[in-house]
Amino acid sequence: MDRAVIVLDLECPQGHRFEGWFASPEAFAEQNAAGQISCPVCSVHPVRRLPSAAHVGRGSGSEVSPPAHGDPEPAQLLGQLLETLRNVAAHSEDVGDGFVAEVRRIQAGEAEQRPVRGIATAHEAITLLEEGINVLPLPPAKEDLH
Repeated sequence: MDRAVIVLDLECPQGHRFEGWFASPEAFAEQNAAGQISCPVCSVHPVRRLPSAAHVGRGSGSEVSPPAHGDPEPAQLLGQLLETLRNVAAHSEDVGDGFVAEVRRIQAGEAEQRPVRGIATAHEAITLLEEGINVLPLPPAKEDLH
């Protein structure tokens, strides 16, 4: 069974760039024409596909098929993702309120390349993403969930 997925670089009319995962270029075109794809920043649609080398993952066949029996359930995958993100956070340096400035210094080569975490507003995170600096929110540590 094949599970092909293409990763496309997309842009909304407002200039926000993001990526989308699709079964095929045709699936993207159909979903986009139906208004099913919108910008995660401003919710505008339709979006356009940017020129890029699409990432394709292929198995042994040529069709996209639903998950086989025994594949992890979405809730299990979410749990694994949360644990992975918590592990990333546990192995990164907390730079607190200086997060935005520090990631810009790291990006510019003015500070040591290393994993960092800290505090940023949603607007600051979006601005960093627009600058090409990849950031994402991290879940709280298990011990902080009370």
